[in-house]
Amino acid sequence: MEHAPAFTAAAPYATGRGGRRLVRWIAFLGLILLLAAGGWWKVTSPTSVIASSVTRGPVADVVYATGYVEARRPIEVSSRVTAPVTTVLVDEGDHVTRGQALATLDAQDQRHSIAQLAADRVKAEQDEGRALALFRQGWMAKAGRDQAVASANAARAAEAASRAKLDQFTIRSGISGVILRRDVEPGDLASAAKTLFEIGDPKQLRVTATVDERDIPMVRTGAHVMMSTEAYPGRILKGEVYEITPAGDPQQRAFRVRVRPDTILPVGLTLEVNIMVAERQHALLVPAGAIRGQSVWLVEHGRARRAAVQTGIRGTTRTEITRGLSDRACVVNNPPATLKDGERVSAKGC
Repeated sequence: MEHAPAFTAAAPYATGRGGRRLVRWIAFLGLILLLAAGGWWKVTSPTSVIASSVTRGPVADVVYATGYVEARRPIEVSSRVTAPVTTVLVDEGDHVTRGQALATLDAQDQRHSIAQLAADRVKAEQDEGRALALFRQGWMAKAGRDQAVASANAARAAEAASRAKLDQFTIRSGISGVILRRDVEPGDLASAAKTLFEIGDPKQLRVTATVDERDIPMVRTGAHVMMSTEAYPGRILKGEVYEITPAGDPQQRAFRVRVRPDTILPVGLTLEVNIMVAERQHALLVPAGAIRGQSVWLVEHGRARRAAVQTGIRGTTRTEITRGLSDRACVVNNPPATLKDGERVSAKGC
């Protein structure tokens, strides 16, 4: 019968404690080396950034406003007398000519007045005839004759004036154009204080835009205008500023700017108005996010370089650079706050 060596079971313990200690030291040193390598890699590796080449293109400085379409020279029609409306002869959208009847008023009382004045005139003329005859026969003094003649003349004038006033009971158009608004129905009481119709020429339109008083110093006549409306989605309407009202509205703190549209639009249509107060066709442009104060970060030979610039027109996505950059520059978009001048960078985009 063979026996196992006496030291076989005890052999692992001969180096067990020292071996474990050595393994721990080796693992610890490996961790230290790994951390050191990671730190070194972090310190020496380039910072990853997104960059863009500068471009050239059109840019515009815009003043935003809201506006609406109206006739350039609209007129409001009201009555010169106070009376009920009997008939309305036109409707909105109808074309009318100068002098055309638009509505009639109840003239019954006026006709009664004319009849009474006509009777008064007849009596006054009869008295005049008798007075003249008596004066020629020497039975009436000159003063009596003159009084009778004056009374007859006054009666004739009163009747003529009343008959002329009868025409005021027919409301007529003062211009040729289109009925833009009708605010009257039969039975309404017409008066000088109530607008019955608004008339204008739909071919002579304007857009009245309300511009904030802070922006009005930048607006000039002749400025190009781009307009849009939900009525024509996706369509850009063009126009030109032709007038700026000299007096503003202190309540709204705004001024009215008149725009001549390039196309015929429905009267009353509301618009989003963009007035071009400055335009450049070949401006040097960088992403708006590349600007930090008055400087940008450039990528040059794999390193970040800070460059002072002068900006021009600022848009929502692009900003004009008027000084400090060349056409071949590569700028960092949204540069990190920790970026340092001379730091190694890995740029994507340039």
